[in-house]
Amino acid sequence: KLLPGRTDNAIKNPGEESLKRQKTMATVEDRLQAAGIEIPKASAPAGNYVPFVVNGDTVYVSGQLPVSKGEVQFKGKLGSDFTVEQGQEAARLCGINIISQIREACGGDLEQVEQILKLGGFVNSNPDFVDQPKVINGCSDLMVLAFGDKGRHARAAVGVPSLPLGVAVEVDAIVKIRARPAAL
Repeated sequence: KLLPGRTDNAIKNPGEESLKRQKTMATVEDRLQAAGIEIPKASAPAGNYVPFVVNGDTVYVSGQLPVSKGEVQFKGKLGSDFTVEQGQEAARLCGINIISQIREACGGDLEQVEQILKLGGFVNSNPDFVDQPKVINGCSDLMVLAFGDKGRHARAAVGVPSLPLGVAVEVDAIVKIRARPAAL
């Protein structure tokens, strides 16, 4: 049902209206700030690997865990310890950490992102849990909120019997950025 004086379908599909508003905001950082999301400083790796690799115009972000202010969050399994909605919050936190690593890879400038190409979502879940895609939507929705159409991506969402540190969710990413000029 449309409100009096409205001829568009914004009320029928508030997601599209929200996306239109996001596109009009100046920067990725502006959209995140408007949503009340603060991107932390990129964290160091917890093992013998790097948090991201830049190869030409592609950034490969290592799996990010639901960590906030240095503390691991959401330890447990979907289907027994957490609801889908709590899993989405865990995935969103992984997404915040992915954006932090992307920002680091881009020298602090998220406007260098041309496209979120792919997310790989891993959900620590019971064998009978089947809503892994709904859980990883927490991260996917954040990418679209932050990057607009550039945040739309291919994705995998799989259930696993265990994840590092016992967390409920881990997400990695592949991102296209503006090619950097070759060094002289």
